[in-house]
Amino acid sequence: MAAAENPSKKPRLDADAALPALPDGPVIYNQIVLLGDSLFQFSTKVSDGFCFQGAIQDLCVRRLDVINRGFSGWNTRNVVRYLEKIFPPLSEATPRIEYLLVLLGANDAALELDTCSQHVDEEKYRSNLKSIITHPNITAHKPKILLVTPPPLDEIMAEMQDKESHGQAARQAAVSARYSDIARQVAADVPGTVLIDLQKAIMDAAIAATPDLDDKGLSKAGLPLGYPGSIRGGLEQLLPDGLHMSGQAYRVFFDAVKEHIGPFPENDTTGFVLPEWRKANPLNHKGEKIYKK
Repeated sequence: MAAAENPSKKPRLDADAALPALPDGPVIYNQIVLLGDSLFQFSTKVSDGFCFQGAIQDLCVRRLDVINRGFSGWNTRNVVRYLEKIFPPLSEATPRIEYLLVLLGANDAALELDTCSQHVDEEKYRSNLKSIITHPNITAHKPKILLVTPPPLDEIMAEMQDKESHGQAARQAAVSARYSDIARQVAADVPGTVLIDLQKAIMDAAIAATPDLDDKGLSKAGLPLGYPGSIRGGLEQLLPDGLHMSGQAYRVFFDAVKEHIGPFPENDTTGFVLPEWRKANPLNHKGEKIYKK
């Protein structure tokens, strides 16, 4: 006589059948691309306990890959020349760029000196920026473009850094400010472009950290921070060598950028390219499904 079935015993589920369906083809993560000069190349480093690229990756982890295309010393002329090598035509086998951050101009603004080769004049800088963010190999991705102004220059420190190589400062604060203004204008001229005003954000942070400035943020000499005859003030912590950013400055940069990416709600797996672990491992050792969501 056959034993009676135990109605309380749940049937063992098939582990493979309980798993999410595998995606067709290879798994492709879309991208956030950081395109620029040393200010992006160096953003991979941990400084003052902070890493800009790491913070961006953490913001969109498992949804997007952050790709660093920062090239130390490059200007917009270099990027225009190599752009089709950096960004080949979009195809079904390539990831889509969802966000493109462009930060160029600190080197374009270098002075025309016999000892320096990076200068790009203001109008060419303007046209190069437009060519980059409107290039068909980029627009095919339909990305959200975040155009970043070059940060301010601390010319007081830059002159000390540059004297041995150039005999003078290779960059000037007032000139760099004009290139930041051109980036603002380009962002306004190209529909859909988001402006990240890094120059203003860092200057605001420097002013906030500097006592005894007037209500316009000027020193007792009536000059902005970092200009010859003025003081370094808060720029000393934000731009240690006068040009490149500290971890503190990268935090300011991240705070300006993060609101334009996502949103990716915390404790929400929506948008994960591959399933989170409860969906990938839904059954216990008895073959029972123990995770409902």
